[in-house]
Amino acid sequence: MNYTPFYQSHLDSNGKVVDFGGWALPVNYGSQIKEHEQVRNDAGMFDVSHMVVTDIHGVDAKDFFRHLISNDVAKLDKFGVGKALYSGLLNREAGVIDDLIVYLMPFGYRLVTNAATEAKDLNWIKQVAANFKVELFPRRDLAMLAVQGPNAISKVIAAHPHVKDKLEQLKPFVAVEDNSYFYARTGYTGENGLEIMLPRTEANAFWSLLLEHGVAPCGLGARDTLRLEAGMNLYGHEMDETITPVACGMDWVVDLSDETRDFIGKNAYQLAKISTDQYKQVGLVLQGKGVLRDGQKVYVDGVECGVVTSGTFSPSLKVSIAIARISAALEVDSASVDIRGNHEAVRIISLPFVRNGKKMFN
Repeated sequence: MNYTPFYQSHLDSNGKVVDFGGWALPVNYGSQIKEHEQVRNDAGMFDVSHMVVTDIHGVDAKDFFRHLISNDVAKLDKFGVGKALYSGLLNREAGVIDDLIVYLMPFGYRLVTNAATEAKDLNWIKQVAANFKVELFPRRDLAMLAVQGPNAISKVIAAHPHVKDKLEQLKPFVAVEDNSYFYARTGYTGENGLEIMLPRTEANAFWSLLLEHGVAPCGLGARDTLRLEAGMNLYGHEMDETITPVACGMDWVVDLSDETRDFIGKNAYQLAKISTDQYKQVGLVLQGKGVLRDGQKVYVDGVECGVVTSGTFSPSLKVSIAIARISAALEVDSASVDIRGNHEAVRIISLPFVRNGKKMFN
């Protein structure tokens, strides 16, 4: 079992710790619903130290990333140091190995990838890096905490008043460094907030400081319902190495604007775009009884046309919702889902369901 720098804080806060992909992480601290609502209405914090931070140095760093990932790091240059880019990491068949964030740094780039895919990500990245003059530096000396919610930034400022001016002016998908802390205005909840990297030796003290300023601990359960309401992908559900960005709502992170840029998976992606046998990602809102869950089949006019990739009962909307992958040829606003042998009616909507605490569909 791997333990994050916040492990003692989880125990002290009465977290229910479970094995999450080999990491000891809290699923909740009592009530998953209350934690969800805390993030939608105020501010909550999540230990995301299991995620993988890698710094990339070297004269070929930009060329390396322009080849490695689907989005184009060249566009970060016009925004400057601290700007973040969300992208897909594709295989040669345009399947999604992972999704990730890259930050432009004074030394090169900082890469944040998912814990569940750590081994295969790093093997693939090192394999590609062998053809470029770059060096990879894993940053397990850092802890990482996501502070999310409408009051997240103001509460972090209350805890760290010396960065008030920097954080008040911080724009979405931009990061700023101060005294060995790295504050990024990013997140996985559909709310305003920060993802903060800090020295692991200071993790528990920072946790306690945020607790004193009214930031509530939140676990994996609330993180999942929040990201699902926000229509955000989870690896192994919405995306994997057999799913292209076309089929999982990630078209927007594939940049084809520079025709001369040859990134991994480009040709296969372009073929997938014009394929007649393609899928698309949609949201489902249950009209009938039960709860939508991953793996359930979706039907239109009695014909199977897709599958639920993630489903839950939405604490914000008080109804069951799901992300699904269905045939791209369908232009319908209703379907049914097989729930324990019964075909229950669902509405088909565009994602997300909730953003910044507000319902996003009629």
